[in-house]
Amino acid sequence: MSSMKLKDNDTKLLIIKYDSNGYSQAEISQKTGIPTSTINDFLNRRAYQQWWLDYDEKVIAGVMPIPEGPKILTLDVETAPILSSVWRLFKENIGINQIEQDWYLLSWAAKWFHENEVLYQDKRDSWNSEDDYELLLGVHKLLDEADILITQNGKNFDEKKLNTRFILNGLKPPSSYRHIDTLEIAKRHFGFSSNKLEYMTDRLCKKYKKSKHIKFPGFELWKECLKGNPAAWDEMEEYNIFDVLSLEELYIIIRPWYKNHPNINLYFKDNDVRCRCGSVNLKQNGYAYTNLSKFVKWTCQDCGAEVRDRVNVLPKNKRETLKGNVL
Repeated sequence: MSSMKLKDNDTKLLIIKYDSNGYSQAEISQKTGIPTSTINDFLNRRAYQQWWLDYDEKVIAGVMPIPEGPKILTLDVETAPILSSVWRLFKENIGINQIEQDWYLLSWAAKWFHENEVLYQDKRDSWNSEDDYELLLGVHKLLDEADILITQNGKNFDEKKLNTRFILNGLKPPSSYRHIDTLEIAKRHFGFSSNKLEYMTDRLCKKYKKSKHIKFPGFELWKECLKGNPAAWDEMEEYNIFDVLSLEELYIIIRPWYKNHPNINLYFKDNDVRCRCGSVNLKQNGYAYTNLSKFVKWTCQDCGAEVRDRVNVLPKNKRETLKGNVL
């Protein structure tokens, strides 16, 4: 760890701006007076710990332009286990009065689509406390900004767990968003041998795959984190981050198959017809038919998804004729 901690957001923004403009760490040190070791530590870890940095501040600092389109957030959370006293190992019914420590938010990782940073926050500095309020504030802010949320089994786990901690800590519901759960897509459109993130990313993803936390396998990772083991927390960070990276890649791969995807066109100011991947590189590919309608079909030349026009191209007299022929 470096000998100097960066607490000033303006200083952090300045370092990020110099870094994005191609300055070396030595040059940044000369311009800011901050030790190179501190700059190196910050730049290596900022991709995982920028939850505190307001998006507007990054835009003002010139780090990134304001993008057009939906704000898509990929998210994964980890929770502490429920600790209790039990009488036996098998078929044990645990009563509420047997709970010694309830579950709470242990860490979270998130990534804005088309941005490089992976945002991360955990309780390594307060591992001996159940207070997860600071973590909740960070993830609540992200959800409040998101238009679309991407998760794996998030509708049954991540979202409900976060909502529970939000209401228990007196936080209001975040602003509404559309929620895409890759587990639901897998169950609806495919027949994989397993719909688990580890299996699907191992078979489909080329760049990122779900981490298997080898040093602390299984429950051992959570157990050691709750003891304050720094090595375990480092592995938890990597585990959580790779869940998000591999999940985003998985979403991109299976997205062309998901016909109920939110309409991306709503989030752009122009009148171009876009694929669900955001591409305007479309090629007409025949027509789609219902019992009473005929629509132009388009195939995305980038992801392969099919896009259908909303306007029925059948003339009115033909439509009137068809109404009497429908069984």
